[in-house]
Amino acid sequence: MTDKTPSNLSTATPSFASSLAIPVQAKPRTSLLPDPASRKALRKKRARRDKMARWGITTAGYGVVLALLMIFVYLFYEVSPILRGAKVTQQHSYILPERQAQTFSLLLDRYETLGIQYTNQAQAIFFDSATGDEQLRFEIPVPDGANVSSFASGETISNTVVYGFDNGQAVLARHAFAVSFPNDQRVVTPRIDYPLGETAIQIDAQGQPLRLVATAVLTRGVGSTAVAAVTADNRLLLALIGSRNNLLTGEVQLTTTVHSLPAVPGQAQKILLDKSLRNLFVLDDRGFVHYYDIVNPAQARLVESVDAGLGERVTAAEFLVGTVSMVVGTESGALSQWFLVRGEGNNYNLTRIREFNNHGAEITAIAPEHTRKGFVVVDKAGQVGIHYGSSSRTLFLDEVSDQPLSNVAISQINGRLLWMTEQQQVSSAELWNEHPQLSWAAMWNKVWYEGREDPEYIWQSSSGSDEFESKFSLVPLTVGTLKAAMYAMLFAMPLAIAGAIYTAYFMTPKLRGVVKPSIEIMEALPTVILGFLAGLWLAPFVENNLPAVFSFFLLMPVMLLLFAYLWTRLPSAFRSHIPDGWEAALCVPVILAFGAVCVQSSPWVEVWLFDGSMRQWFTNVGINYDQRNALIVGIAMGFAVIPTIFSIAEDAVFTVPRHLTQGSLALGATSWQTVLGVVLPTASPGIFSAIMMGFGRAVGETMIVLMATGNSPVVNFNIFEGMRTLSANIAVELPETAVGSSHFRVLFLAALVLLALTFVVNTLAEIIRQRLRQRYSNL
Repeated sequence: MTDKTPSNLSTATPSFASSLAIPVQAKPRTSLLPDPASRKALRKKRARRDKMARWGITTAGYGVVLALLMIFVYLFYEVSPILRGAKVTQQHSYILPERQAQTFSLLLDRYETLGIQYTNQAQAIFFDSATGDEQLRFEIPVPDGANVSSFASGETISNTVVYGFDNGQAVLARHAFAVSFPNDQRVVTPRIDYPLGETAIQIDAQGQPLRLVATAVLTRGVGSTAVAAVTADNRLLLALIGSRNNLLTGEVQLTTTVHSLPAVPGQAQKILLDKSLRNLFVLDDRGFVHYYDIVNPAQARLVESVDAGLGERVTAAEFLVGTVSMVVGTESGALSQWFLVRGEGNNYNLTRIREFNNHGAEITAIAPEHTRKGFVVVDKAGQVGIHYGSSSRTLFLDEVSDQPLSNVAISQINGRLLWMTEQQQVSSAELWNEHPQLSWAAMWNKVWYEGREDPEYIWQSSSGSDEFESKFSLVPLTVGTLKAAMYAMLFAMPLAIAGAIYTAYFMTPKLRGVVKPSIEIMEALPTVILGFLAGLWLAPFVENNLPAVFSFFLLMPVMLLLFAYLWTRLPSAFRSHIPDGWEAALCVPVILAFGAVCVQSSPWVEVWLFDGSMRQWFTNVGINYDQRNALIVGIAMGFAVIPTIFSIAEDAVFTVPRHLTQGSLALGATSWQTVLGVVLPTASPGIFSAIMMGFGRAVGETMIVLMATGNSPVVNFNIFEGMRTLSANIAVELPETAVGSSHFRVLFLAALVLLALTFVVNTLAEIIRQRLRQRYSNL
């Protein structure tokens, strides 16, 4: 039978097969690759996109650096005026109208338009501070047949002066100004008031000339005005004058009591009487200051005599505003500040506090500022010096005249100076001296403030007193910032890192899928809510359950270790019911139960061990306890920091290559040995980054420390006391401060310190992280 297969047919009868073949046109194969022209276009397009992405990423990176740099530049711009000294620009020079009389005092009004000249002819002359033209002249009433024998100014803010006469009498005068605005133009009209009347007051019953006088005025009370005087025969008198206005007649009724004080050892040259009428200082011709306690004038006593000139003659001395500090100038140009310091037995001693730059010439006059602890000094070499007490700064010291200067005045707003030569030539100068109380030494070193027993670090930016001495030490705020961050990290680091290691390496994936998102969601909690709960719930709870808190912190790890030990002793058949990686869930009931036991037993522990109150026991042993303290901040801020540290550390541990851990286990290492020897070294850069990120978060935290502490700027690391941090201080005080003021500048400096601190910490952290990565990269 003939084979009918196509292959046989084609072989046997090729001609027939070829005659039957039908020509088939082959389909062209479609290539999946683009043609060369398209590929070239795609490459160009891809190159453009890569270039745009590269430029965009580079621009964004430089933008971040530029933004950070601009923040630094802006903060430096706001802080830089602190570093400037005073600037004096001389504008006018003229001769006073009353050039023949001796000038006792030279003063300026608040608006810097009028100068005041008190003369030895019992005249008060008001003149234009720019031209010297006389505006008004007042005659101070002089008793018949008497002559002026002495003069003194009261405290700067009282505007009071006293004239003493050679018949033992004195008159008090006070300059004042009425301001009106006719046709929208300010007009300042001066006047002279007599707070005790125009009739002279008899100070010395013997009628001896009053060689030296001083006055102090209180706002109220019997004996509200005092006049101290030294007579020609060197007797020291103190007159207390009470005044009362008759409501019907308007007449001023005076009650004068004169006390004779212990004799002055030496020839008195100057009297200073403080406005509290508690202390009297007499300077003699040997440079000694004699301190009198006049709290009870009838039993006044000479407390001590101090060599203020250190062997030199004292040529000028004045109180600073507030009449607490005294500035003394000597014949050699030395300047020093003194005030009373309480010593042993509640006794006060006159103490030399600080010195200022030496003028090199005899000090002739000192003019204290009206609202700050600064003062202006002139000397016989024609120099003007501007100094400040608290900051120990000499802001300006330069020669302004080729003639000796005898008087100086500063306006009440510290914007203008007047100085006068011995030839009665007056110069008027504009003054820029905005931030004299600020210096690096005052902000970072201990400062001896008025009323303090020793130099201290103090932050106190405001007070209700006009003569308040501002205290701008940044040390308490910096220490408070580090203190809050330290206790927060002590609470957060062990929990976050240990939890991250367990979650990433030991926990079952299903449980990890619940735990990790839950902890990360905690980061979304507003810190103001955490601060609110910490201040209003946690702080009182901890205060009332101190034994429970300490038991929880100290005994909870022991309890968990004991539970773990007991778990290992259970039968394997029982433990096999709990899958690997779920052991952590068993600890939750243990933690809750032990916490409940601690809270319930807390009152009994306080009764047994702490006489009923652990807080009172702390006080009895000398430990201060504030309800809102560093412990509360550590717990509350720790909860805010835990998610940051946990999330980064957990990712670092979880991404350790599998072959490293499996190789360690294959070589016989246990799981914990693998964690300690392989996982932790490999993940250490990420864990360190997590710690630094958490620390940066803690340093910059504001609302928690603002609400959960007492905001007390103290310098200690006592866990039971509060603190004030840089960020919280800025949040509290910046809205209340005047723009451009010294307080405003210091707050910006605090922001600069905070930014610099976090920048340095993050930079060091990045350097260490890179080195750790290089060290363990061979794994």
